[in-house]
Amino acid sequence: MSNRNDILEKVKQFHIENNVDKKFIKGETYIPVSGKVLDEEDLNNLIDASLDMWLTAGRYADKFEYEFSNFLGIKYCALVNSGSSANLVAITALTSHKLGDKKLVKGDEVITVAAGFPTTVSPIIQNGLVPVFIDIDLETYDFNEDIIEKAITKKTKAIFMAHTLGNPFNIDKVMKLANKYNLWVIEDNCDALGSKYNGEFTGTFGHISTYSFYPAHHITMGEGGAVMTNDANLFRIIKSIRDWGRDCVCPPGKDNICSNRFNQKHGELPTGYDHKYVYSHLGYNLKISDMQAAVGVSQLKKLPIFIEKRKDNFRKLYNGLSDLENYIILPKSTEKSDPSWFGFTITVKESDKYNRDELVNFLELHKIGTRLLFAGNIIKQPVFISNDYEYRVVGELKNTDIVMNSTFWIGVWPGITNESIEYIIDVFKLYFIN
Repeated sequence: MSNRNDILEKVKQFHIENNVDKKFIKGETYIPVSGKVLDEEDLNNLIDASLDMWLTAGRYADKFEYEFSNFLGIKYCALVNSGSSANLVAITALTSHKLGDKKLVKGDEVITVAAGFPTTVSPIIQNGLVPVFIDIDLETYDFNEDIIEKAITKKTKAIFMAHTLGNPFNIDKVMKLANKYNLWVIEDNCDALGSKYNGEFTGTFGHISTYSFYPAHHITMGEGGAVMTNDANLFRIIKSIRDWGRDCVCPPGKDNICSNRFNQKHGELPTGYDHKYVYSHLGYNLKISDMQAAVGVSQLKKLPIFIEKRKDNFRKLYNGLSDLENYIILPKSTEKSDPSWFGFTITVKESDKYNRDELVNFLELHKIGTRLLFAGNIIKQPVFISNDYEYRVVGELKNTDIVMNSTFWIGVWPGITNESIEYIIDVFKLYFIN
């Protein structure tokens, strides 16, 4: 009978023998807008975790949380089952009674943008809060810096927005306003893992930050996400909401680590009520499996390489498309930032000859993957048109509508080769020039 090491060695060999790089053929090989880069070490970790038959969060989850915290320099990390769940947990945590007067209550306002991903906005509404939408700037696709302070009222209690496609928003501005008006800040860092602002990783400035490990993202677990904070009280709340809302901090499969399981008084429960069944929040079960975390541990080792490849792909696309600026708006990094790009954003300039939809169809016809900038203008989506959600708009959403009508993005993920980038540039020039 094979032992564990024998099995894992055979798994590595299996992956190497069955995953030979396929030759790129121009016009035939599809270039996905995003994707995962997996190797034999990722498969090895996955199988190793499966051999434990410990199917919920376990040793690999603990290892990832520890190593991810160290990588980013944030004290606390709670793994969840997706980046969307991370956003839900982050906002819900700020409604906890354990925050006293600082907790968010129904009707409180949260500043965000309308040009983004829906699950940045969903938890605001789901918690009875009011999203306040402001416009973005073209080129950076982050919030309009001139309007944000005008959006703040006595009801404003938080700022929650994403670093769009990896491009850090003006964190100095956001944190200055947060300090001035006593606001919570949540950084949706799902698309920006590895991005830096003023030399520090994004996700390390706000009170809470969120991450996604979906296959399209910088590293993957298949599904998965994380909620991070430097605040010990917030971290305990975050874990409670993730773990059914329970008050107990014992990890899965462990009991009574505090030695006070049966001798405490909570609410109007009888003294000594089993602490594992005491609930301090209305929570969920949003934990991850250890097999997913195992892949994350292996992926994390390759993250610095992935980040540099994304930056390199971005630079090559930018340089190759720069002579088309009469026709398209190219993406621009924000001041003080060093983005770990998630995608390469393009806005087609207004013209009688060219438009976004025709260009996207042309690219797809030539096997180049494209995506729109998520919801475009979210308040024009069916979910908002068909429901009577409370929200507020400050100023015009002029650029947001331009994004809705004229913007898309293409990939820069590490699986895109130099040969593929050269082909992408040639196809763009074929559309606009030839």
